Amino acid sequence: MQHKIISIIQIVTSVILIVLIMLQQKGGGLSGFLGGSSVNYMKKRGIEKYLHILTIILMILFILSSILIFVIK
Repeated sequence: MQHKIISIIQIVTSVILIVLIMLQQKGGGLSGFLGGSSVNYMKKRGIEKYLHILTIILMILFILSSILIFVIK
């Protein structure tokens, strides 16, 4: 039963993480991944800052749930 609950938490967390990461994309593309664009560092403000913090929290929750599933098995 615990395994099932943790699996559901992991699935929901992963879907929310995908949405949050997609919302944070600015222009990206493959050229940004390979170093083709020069992006200056900009301070995050407003909703961008909260999306960033929420993404970090959800990533930690996802990693912890992954470890917990491994330990419970």
